[in-house]
Amino acid sequence: MRKTLTAASVLALALGLAACGSDSGDGGGDDGTLVVGATAVPAGEVLTYIKDNLAAKAGLKLEIKEFTDYVVPNTALQEGSLDANLYQNKPYLDDFNKSKGTDLVPVVDAYLPPMGVYSKKVTDVTKLADGATVAVPNDTTNEGRALKLLAAKGVITLKDGAATDASPADIEANPKHLTFKELEPAQLPRSLDDVAAAVINNNYAQDAGLSPTEDAILLESAKGNPYANLLAVKRGNEDDPRVEKLAKLLTSAEVRKFIEDKYQGSVLPVTTG
Repeated sequence: MRKTLTAASVLALALGLAACGSDSGDGGGDDGTLVVGATAVPAGEVLTYIKDNLAAKAGLKLEIKEFTDYVVPNTALQEGSLDANLYQNKPYLDDFNKSKGTDLVPVVDAYLPPMGVYSKKVTDVTKLADGATVAVPNDTTNEGRALKLLAAKGVITLKDGAATDASPADIEANPKHLTFKELEPAQLPRSLDDVAAAVINNNYAQDAGLSPTEDAILLESAKGNPYANLLAVKRGNEDDPRVEKLAKLLTSAEVRKFIEDKYQGSVLPVTTG
C-alpha cells in the first residue's frame, strides 16, 4: 500500500511539475494561442474587439488577461506567463527595464491615451488656489509626464533639460506654491475628494467613470506626444508570427475606426491602417 501510494504521489508530482512548466514557459501553450496582458481600458477593450471581430480571419487565437496595475504585466511577460502585453508607453518600458533588469522590447505603437488633470474644486488648472495640493502618479515616468503636463500650461516651470523622469526636485518655479502628493496611479481617481486636483492616467480615469474629453480640466496634446501605448514582448519574440499578426491588426483601419467611434477623442489612434 505504502509503495503504491508513493508511486502515485511521485507520478502526480511529476504531472504537476510538467503542468507548471507549460504555464510558465510558453504563455501561449500548445494550441498556438497568443496570451496578451492588458489593463481593462482601453487596452482590454481594443484587444477584445480584435478577438471578437478580426482575429479568426487573421488566423490568430487570442487570450486576454487583464491586470489592475502597471508592474505585474511586465513581470509576467518577462517570466513567460504572457506572450505580449499592451498598456504602457516607451518611457515607462525603458525605465522598467532599467530598474527591474527585464529585457522587454516594443513591437508597435497602438494608440495614445492622453493623461489629464481632474478636479472637483476648479474648472481651470490655472485657477488652483495658492498652496493647493495636487496628486500625481508615484512612478518615475508617469510623475514626470504629469509634471510636464502642468508645465506646458505654465502652472509650474521645470528646470532646463528636465527629462521624462522629472520629479518635484526638477521644479524651478512654483508660483502657486503647490504641494505634490505622490500616489499609486490606481488610487488617483479616489483622491479627488481630498486634493485640489489630480493628474490621472487615461485608463484609471475611464475606469472611474471620468471622461477625458469632458471631465479633464487639462488634457495632453497628441502633437509630438511620446506616450503612445505599445505592444511589447520579451526580446527575441518580436518575429513571432502571432505577434506580427496582432501588430498588424492593432494598426489596421478597422481598429482605428473602432477607437475613433468608441472613445470620441478620449483615446487617439496613432497610425493608419
